[in-house]
Amino acid sequence: IKPINAAVIDYDRAAPRGVGDVKCAGNYAADVKPAKEAQDAGFEIALYLDPKERKYIEEFSTSNLIAISKDKSTLITPKSDSILPSITNVMLQQIAKDKGLKVERRPLSLDELKEMGEVGACGTAVVISIIGSVTHKGERQQFNTDCDVLMDLYEELRGIQTGVRPDNHGWLHHICDKPLP
Repeated sequence: IKPINAAVIDYDRAAPRGVGDVKCAGNYAADVKPAKEAQDAGFEIALYLDPKERKYIEEFSTSNLIAISKDKSTLITPKSDSILPSITNVMLQQIAKDKGLKVERRPLSLDELKEMGEVGACGTAVVISIIGSVTHKGERQQFNTDCDVLMDLYEELRGIQTGVRPDNHGWLHHICDKPLP
């Protein structure tokens, strides 16, 4: 998986006490201009901070953020009332627990992100994208891109999704016996 680079942008995706945690068109529309500006500046993805203090990470323009501690013992994902929920993130958290990692869903500051060993963006379409760097106010923070923990989580979830690995949580549901064309 090719690492992607993110930029912290000076926009708010959602307002405090708003509907940022609801999957509705308005929440996606708010990202069109900021995402385009990030892309025009050479970044594949934008990263939003909390609108109140502009200190804590909310989420990427396309997905949730997950990080692995430097000692590889803990998966951390930001907690906020305005983050869009992600079933992929929930599944990755469960797989991490199954593999013996501690899982923390809590506020994660931009400063603390710099101390993480691995950083990824997670969502339905990509499962996990490896984040190579995050740039904020001209300062670029590089991350380890040999993400063995994130890649292990990715491979486990993709294996479950494709039936190669057992589904121990009842996530998959048989729909029909007819093969797709």
